[in-house]
Amino acid sequence: MALANSSARESAVFILKRLRREGYEAYLAGGCVRDMLLKKEPQDYDIATAARPEDIQRIFPNTLPVGAQFGVILVLIDGTPFEVASFRHDGPYLDGRHPSHVRYGSLEEDVRRRDFTINGMIYDPIDDRVIDLVDGQNDLERRVIRAIGNPQARFEEDRLRMIRALRFAAGLKFAIDPATFEAIRQSATAVTQVSWERIGDEVTRILTEGGARRGFELLDESGLLAALLPEIVAMKTTVQSPDYHPEGDVFAHTLLLLSHLDAPSETLAYGCLLHDVAKPVCIRQEGNRITFYGHTEQGVAMAEEILKRLKRGRAVWERVAYLVHNHLRPVQAPQMRLSTLKRFLREEGIDELLELARIDALSSNGDLQYYRFCTERLAQLKDEEIRPEPLLRGGDLIEMGFKPGPLFGQILHQVEDAQLGGELVTREDALAWVKNKFSH
Repeated sequence: MALANSSARESAVFILKRLRREGYEAYLAGGCVRDMLLKKEPQDYDIATAARPEDIQRIFPNTLPVGAQFGVILVLIDGTPFEVASFRHDGPYLDGRHPSHVRYGSLEEDVRRRDFTINGMIYDPIDDRVIDLVDGQNDLERRVIRAIGNPQARFEEDRLRMIRALRFAAGLKFAIDPATFEAIRQSATAVTQVSWERIGDEVTRILTEGGARRGFELLDESGLLAALLPEIVAMKTTVQSPDYHPEGDVFAHTLLLLSHLDAPSETLAYGCLLHDVAKPVCIRQEGNRITFYGHTEQGVAMAEEILKRLKRGRAVWERVAYLVHNHLRPVQAPQMRLSTLKRFLREEGIDELLELARIDALSSNGDLQYYRFCTERLAQLKDEEIRPEPLLRGGDLIEMGFKPGPLFGQILHQVEDAQLGGELVTREDALAWVKNKFSH
């Protein structure tokens, strides 16, 4: 097998050779083998070995015992960590997350405990041969995600594997083996035995690594979506006006948004997923009209609750809250005063908000006029026009006899408004304007 020439691969092979010189079996294992067979550059290289943790630590001077109790040691090569795991056999998983005990085992036992056949292959870079004990190469060719052995048993060992199966299927554009998918359906309600932080990481990867729409379709079909994000399932019965949304209900609309994502940021991806999350609770029928008054405001609270549940960081849910709350504002842009428009276009997060507006429009009636208006104005306006140096500051107001207090902020805000609107150009203009407009 021809491998891409990379320093990471060379370091991994160095570790492997060193282990072999010490008399231990050692191979590349897991996802890196899958990626190499798919002609993709692996994101990382993992090593499986007959050496035990204490042997690994003895052989290599720089190590971290991150999972020594499970036979996993990080070996640092020039500061880069490589996971080196001892061949092991896992005892029963009583909590759906961790084995009750671990014993060191053979290569075959180590392979049989892994999740999916496409991740269960071993590669010997010295002899350039794949060791495939689970028919993973055939599944790669068939483009199928299949659990190793009994799928129900694999998912009882680690419930997170159910979401991982869907992520691999969506990202690789593979099908899921029927028996594996049925086992997911039967076990879906147990997925919350896993920590929400791990769940949130997997959901985020589905949204950002490719195939987001297919990933959420599979989450829905498997029952996992109802267990994890019932707020998204509620969109399926929320009808919309066909004039503005010929695509159908809110769920259909949201899936269309996800289909337009191309390596998005985490915040844009969640913004697309959650921008209409409150429509199911805000829907009203007024004669022949369907309305969703307040869904942007209520959506903020719901989005924050969901993102906190998924253990996303504060910066993520604050930005997503901004996107949800403001996703309709570009529609108002052509009617904004110049000063208001400039303030809007300089907001932190405006680039993601406009991209959300573009995708939102493409996923409904296709009307891009508001998106184009904002992007054209943003391109026309120079940065110094949007963010000009203030004509007046607090010290100027004090010199004029104003005392610090609430009025200070009001005056400075109104001066900036007039400056952004082109009514005030010089400091002298601003001083005269304040003297004329405010008394103290």
